[in-house]
Amino acid sequence: MPDAPAIRLAVVDDHPLFVRGLELLLPVTTQGRAEVVGSTGDAAAAAAMISRCQPDLALVDLHMPPPGGIRAVAAIRRTTPRVRVVAMSGSADSAPALDALRAGAEGYLPKTSEPEELLPPLLAVLDGWAVLPAELLRELLRPARATPVDLDHEERRLLRAIAAGRSTVDIAEELHVSERTVKRMTAALLRKLRVSNRAEAAAVAGHAGLLGE
Repeated sequence: MPDAPAIRLAVVDDHPLFVRGLELLLPVTTQGRAEVVGSTGDAAAAAAMISRCQPDLALVDLHMPPPGGIRAVAAIRRTTPRVRVVAMSGSADSAPALDALRAGAEGYLPKTSEPEELLPPLLAVLDGWAVLPAELLRELLRPARATPVDLDHEERRLLRAIAAGRSTVDIAEELHVSERTVKRMTAALLRKLRVSNRAEAAAVAGHAGLLGE
């Protein structure tokens, strides 16, 4: 597909040789379909650089000096939510990658990836897919250990409704409250469960055995 539009990339990485290598090799290995339009080795400056360059996608190294790559991911998602973020790391430790996904990254790639291997996953991310190595995917899918969840009657009703995929409008009708109240209750419930979205809340409900009540 030689006529496909180019992917504008920004790189957040404190290893100049790695960044320069991407700048030189990506246009060649992708037949001009990907190019680096901005970079910074300062995690604190990442969000500002992304806002200035307005790339399609940002590659963020997770192992950077403070404030670090994970905070850079979160800042980019806050300031330029339309920009897709892919975390990268040279470490085999899955914990930072999982933290980056929770911070808003849409994908993760090892820094051992060859430049010619990057185009398919980057295109997939831009197309709305999450891209993860098989090992990390298995880590995500590994059943979580069920932990006691101390919820009152209303919170349990709300959690069961969320796990059933009910809409905010439907939940408001069931609980006889306003949609605004449902949103407030849901936000409080997510904080209590220490999860970031409804899907994770539903998983907690299943692991804790709350759905059969």
